[in-house]
Amino acid sequence: MNQEITQPRARTGQFAVQLSATRRGARLARLLATEQLRSWGLPLEDASLVIGELATNAALHGYVPGRDFRILLSVYDDVLRIEVADTRGDRDPVKREPPGDSEGGRGLLLVEALSVRWGTEHGPFPRKTVWAEVALTGS
Repeated sequence: MNQEITQPRARTGQFAVQLSATRRGARLARLLATEQLRSWGLPLEDASLVIGELATNAALHGYVPGRDFRILLSVYDDVLRIEVADTRGDRDPVKREPPGDSEGGRGLLLVEALSVRWGTEHGPFPRKTVWAEVALTGS
């Protein structure tokens, strides 16, 4: 007889980390967040891509010398909420279709495709938080 062994999935929980607004900090955010998702028994693929895109945007476009960015993961019911806050509140993320031969610039299109919804919140000044919610059902 074959028995399927499954790991229990977290239905609530939070994880937060503050990192330097550098490419290395963005990579570390993705690694740490992915490890946290793994420990909660949650699906990794879509969430890991969204985390990587938002963290990279914070490091590249939300960069202010001497300031860090913060990532917060929140699990509730069948949704993972990913929040990435930086101190570049004067610069909103822009979703646009880059030229066909461009190698970059599609990050927010990917975030939109993998999320059930996403957006931006401001405050307290100069902070900006870009968030996305990834569905955990069906996995």
